[in-house]
Amino acid sequence: MSGFVGFYDNKSNGLSRDEKILEQMREKIKHRGICSPVYNENKSLMIFSDSTSLLSAEEILNGYEKYGEDIASRLRGAFSFVIYDTQTHDLFGARDHFGIKPLYYYLGNGKPPPSADGTPFQKGAGENNLFMFGSEIKSFLPHPEFIKEINKNALKMFLIFQYSVFDETFFKNVFRLPQGCYFNYSFKNNDLKITRYFDIEYDKTENKSFEEYKDKLENILISSVGYYTSDKDKTEIGGFLSGGVDSSFITSVAKPEKTFSVGFDTDGFDESMYAKELSDMLGLKNHKKIITPDEFFEILPEMQYLCDEPYANLSGIPQYYVAKLASGNVNAVLSGEGSDEFFSGYLPFAESRFTRFYSKLPFGFRKFIKNITKPLPNFKGKATLAKYGQKVEDYYTGQAFIMNDNEANEILSDKYKNNMSFKDVTKKYFEQVKDKSDLIKKSYLDLFLWLPNDILLKGDRVSAANNLEVRAPILDKEVFAIASKIPKKYLIKNKVTKYIFREIAKKVIPDEWAKRKKLGFPVPFRLWLKEQKYYDMIKAVFSEDFVPEFFEQDKLLAMLDGHFTGKQDNRRKIYTVYTFLVWYKVYFAGD
Repeated sequence: MSGFVGFYDNKSNGLSRDEKILEQMREKIKHRGICSPVYNENKSLMIFSDSTSLLSAEEILNGYEKYGEDIASRLRGAFSFVIYDTQTHDLFGARDHFGIKPLYYYLGNGKPPPSADGTPFQKGAGENNLFMFGSEIKSFLPHPEFIKEINKNALKMFLIFQYSVFDETFFKNVFRLPQGCYFNYSFKNNDLKITRYFDIEYDKTENKSFEEYKDKLENILISSVGYYTSDKDKTEIGGFLSGGVDSSFITSVAKPEKTFSVGFDTDGFDESMYAKELSDMLGLKNHKKIITPDEFFEILPEMQYLCDEPYANLSGIPQYYVAKLASGNVNAVLSGEGSDEFFSGYLPFAESRFTRFYSKLPFGFRKFIKNITKPLPNFKGKATLAKYGQKVEDYYTGQAFIMNDNEANEILSDKYKNNMSFKDVTKKYFEQVKDKSDLIKKSYLDLFLWLPNDILLKGDRVSAANNLEVRAPILDKEVFAIASKIPKKYLIKNKVTKYIFREIAKKVIPDEWAKRKKLGFPVPFRLWLKEQKYYDMIKAVFSEDFVPEFFEQDKLLAMLDGHFTGKQDNRRKIYTVYTFLVWYKVYFAGD
């Protein structure tokens, strides 16, 4: 694992050799470990890369010499890299299939970025061209010509989704390279082109039995765990372990000597006892940490700094502490990301018998029922009738939905209010699978928004901060090639999510673990907000002088008081706003 950063500008007329500026930029991401550029034999090519230790820079560079741009689609696992041609002064960069590793770029002349749909090169305008690339946005900050400015369009959608959703980040003119894409940049012409080399495609036309799919999936899962632990003789590998089926399956197959778990000393918010029990069954050493409320709040500013952009998933901080716990014991850990997205594991996917029946009725009829019941007083089932009287495109935002469009505008200042809807974000993804089932539409959206911009971002940042390499054997292109063909009836059965995966897991873990519902990293934030100490802490930030720039301050304080007095459950709204304000203090207010 290593970070990289570089830039082009008119003064350098090629890849910059201004060591003073580069040293300052590298210093910002030294926690990732700084990669050394690797040259090919005749020094015509140079590569900067960030990948797992299973995939070396030399291998990527040799592959590029042999396959050219096709190298990206041929690689397996987590990677981001940039290759510099010392003869033409052109750049070629790529990010892995699912967005495990980050890659950002900065367009200093303010032109719009190209799309990843094969659009021709975008011509630059003006003479003051500056192009930067790097593993984290913070590495751009020391450049004297970098303009640090908030992207005003980002805040409202952040309040809805709890993470940054656009390719243009919270920093204006800073973009993330989408997962499964590569770019070509010509400094001579100031041209940037982005090309998608991997898309999420589903083929449900096969007509195989449950046992046939089960055997194929089991074989590829075990093979993938083997691939991601193939260097265990020279790399000490541990495992993140919760009480859920994903990490339990991986741990039981890989059998790392050490496992790592965290929890909270509050009833219903601690799975670590299950991790300890399974570790004992397997003869493994379990390391455990209980996180206190003070520790949670103390690390929150650093979490916002590490993530570059505001990040409001409560599970980020528990994951930081489990990464820190592991980093003192092993070099790499196995983790269960990808299972929920590949095998339909999220709880909203588990529909009741009535819902399954009702959703199959003609849409026109369901819409009619929604409209006639809308003005009626609340009754049991009204919410279901309203939800399924819409198309999935009209209500689904992914695995987080903090507030709706109107609620966001209500608390935003006039400067940051806008008419944008969450559907303006999700529309382009739904259009790619418009002829597919609702389940595929939901999964497709999650794989392009929720997974890379929330789940994988936090995993990358907390592991990098703790000098730890994370490997995800399920989040693998070979596993997805099988998972994408499995029909819904084998993924969800009688409200049981990930059914086929759970049946496979039963071979190596007890039924209790295989059947356990997904909890993630539950955090008792709702309870902490009712304690005077933490209420006062958040109120102090909500009351600061800079807050009216972004929010209606009185409405924030009313929202906080409503939760404190027990009138409303505003925990997610409060945390989302609070993380943005902390992020702003870290990056803009100098705290």
